[in-house]
Amino acid sequence: MQKKKLPIGIDDFEKLRTDDFYYVDKTGLIRELLQNWGEVNLLTRPRRFGKSLNITMLENFFSPESNKRIFDGLEISKEKSLCEEYMGKYPVISISLKGIDALSYEKAFRMAVRIVIRAASKVQYLTESDALSKNDKSEYLSLLDNNMDEAVFCDSLRMLSELLEKHFGEKVVLLIDEYDVPLARAFENGYYEQMLSLIRSLLGQALKTNSSLKFAVLTGCLRISKESIFTGLNNLKVMTIADERFDEYFGFTENDVRELLEYYGAAECYDTIKKWYDGYQFGNENVFCPWDVLNYCDRIRMDLSAQPENYWINTSDNHAVKQFLRKSENAVTKREIEELVAGGVIIKEIHQELTYPEMYKTTENIWSLLYMTGYLTQRGKAEGRKMSLAIPNLEIRDIFVTQIMELFKENVMGDGETLNRFCEALKNGEAESVENIFTEYLRKTISIRDTFVRKEMKENFYHGILLGILGVKERWGITSNRETGSGYADILVEPDTGDTGIVIEVKYAHDGDLEAACHAALEQAEDAEYEEALLDDGVQNILKYGIACYKKRCKVMAAEKQI
Repeated sequence: MQKKKLPIGIDDFEKLRTDDFYYVDKTGLIRELLQNWGEVNLLTRPRRFGKSLNITMLENFFSPESNKRIFDGLEISKEKSLCEEYMGKYPVISISLKGIDALSYEKAFRMAVRIVIRAASKVQYLTESDALSKNDKSEYLSLLDNNMDEAVFCDSLRMLSELLEKHFGEKVVLLIDEYDVPLARAFENGYYEQMLSLIRSLLGQALKTNSSLKFAVLTGCLRISKESIFTGLNNLKVMTIADERFDEYFGFTENDVRELLEYYGAAECYDTIKKWYDGYQFGNENVFCPWDVLNYCDRIRMDLSAQPENYWINTSDNHAVKQFLRKSENAVTKREIEELVAGGVIIKEIHQELTYPEMYKTTENIWSLLYMTGYLTQRGKAEGRKMSLAIPNLEIRDIFVTQIMELFKENVMGDGETLNRFCEALKNGEAESVENIFTEYLRKTISIRDTFVRKEMKENFYHGILLGILGVKERWGITSNRETGSGYADILVEPDTGDTGIVIEVKYAHDGDLEAACHAALEQAEDAEYEEALLDDGVQNILKYGIACYKKRCKVMAAEKQI
């Protein structure tokens, strides 16, 4: 039987339902919104958890212009009375602000204007409406003008709502996806105050002074401080990732994932997917990231042995993690990060209402930002503002490790004196000096000592630290895991002098016995004849190092061999 297509990157509900894509049913969200009524609903979730798809689902449900057959067989179709009362009965305005990404306010404003024009263009039948006056039609045409000024733009959603209500005789459902993206981009590019004023005016008129509004749903990653953007909006109902309401409608539940894998014949991969892409707690629900699950499922449906990848890291520059690590200079914060990366839990006071200028001002605010954007998640019940926080899964842990290593390399490059001392000691066979300087490096960086990963993965961290140091020496030849002798050497080094080669074997001393681990490293390098590749390159003098590490301690032994 031909399987349904996987909806990777598909956030158009109608397309997903009509073009034979697999759909994880989230239409229960419609019922919950209608039964737990809020005139203006703000739903915040991290990126890649289905916000945009749910917005288009709501648009298709309420709009009289949509194909209602696409809801056949779905959960909401069982709610007969709700469907009779609401399905296809209300005009809908649906816009997404996630495309507003510009280096200047002027360009961002033109992008915002284009979004309003596209929304207005969908209802050009208003120009022929008998319910609209000549003046009404003139106002409508102003919403199609590329030269729209700020005053018209800020009133555009309210104005369009009023015109649609006159035409249909029903109040309007307003849907705004990713309302906070323009503010994020504006903050990054230096025009935050201008954009804040624009979005505040747009939302204020659309949500606060709009008598034609039936109800509204907004989505975003962050709950921006009400005082900064939703001033005077008393009808706002906010459901964040900490809220039990709607907790199962963004992201995949365990049952969703099991059914998906069963359908594609990959049920045996559940445990791997759980370790890599599960671990989020929204309200009381345990949630997987849909973007990652779908991408990995696309791989394993063809090859069950395919290894998991980090799909999330390529969808963002991970700015929040970078800024956080740069601010984590004090010893307490470093230990907290090490605890998180090791699979532990820390307790922090979380503030979910912040403005963008506040987010990076203090380390405490960045903890809140990391929680709201999905880099950290809640464990158990919150006690007031205090939450137990953890890194959700191996994928997010990998993002932290990658950023830690990048920051470490930046610091190495910024301290040329220490780097030169280390490299000279290494080249000259001075094992004690190598040990002392490497220990100095380990003390300065955030260590990776995950208690849940295999020993060889812990070795990879220290292996990476050494590569991060040596890789700065552009004129040195550095190779990692190169096939040589009867195995693969951890690191082979050829300094720019051309007459010396260095073999480095790294071991993690899981029991803390650094000396024994060093001896084991040297024995492996000797038995496997890792120097063969260097000899083939014509190197005359070979130095072999065994380096053993445990947490922030290391031991270095050298076994020099003259050729």
